[in-house]
Amino acid sequence: MILAPDNEYSAVLDTCVLAPMPLCDLLLRCAEEPALYRPFWSEETLVELRRTLLKFGMTEEKTNYRIRTMQREFPEASVVVSQQLVRAIAELPDPSDRHVVAAAILAKADVIVTGNLKHFPKEMPAPYHLLAQSPDEFLQHQYHLNPVVMLEKLDNQASAIGRSRQDILVKLEVPAPLFAKAVRERQGL
Repeated sequence: MILAPDNEYSAVLDTCVLAPMPLCDLLLRCAEEPALYRPFWSEETLVELRRTLLKFGMTEEKTNYRIRTMQREFPEASVVVSQQLVRAIAELPDPSDRHVVAAAILAKADVIVTGNLKHFPKEMPAPYHLLAQSPDEFLQHQYHLNPVVMLEKLDNQASAIGRSRQDILVKLEVPAPLFAKAVRERQGL
């Protein structure tokens, strides 16, 4: 997939938001829409994603397929991060997350989307002009900016697995409860 060059808003997706399939699916479906955002991740993120998916019981074949599909659909999303830059990043609560900040710097991303906000304290991204957001916060912003497209993405996601929008919202309640609530309230569900 080739993204529109005029789409300047971009997000680095952390492993923890790419691992849960319902959340990853919605985030990547949103990234298909040029008006929403451009996704990025470090190569290390894909290595972590592979380990995580295998650890949680996904077969090697399905894991490899999922990562290859992400790379094929978003070839420009992978950011090669040098170890020199990783070492230069200020200390984080979890130093193993430096590659995420490095990818965001190199991609000139606006936001890091992560379920581990404690690993990205507010004072850390400021020197790099970065914002760390939970997937809930990120999806709420996307929804408020373009509700019609977001509802279409939810419906496409549901249709792809033979489910309803409500079924998808139930699956998103843990990683994105306020987003799910906002969609339900607006739609009278």
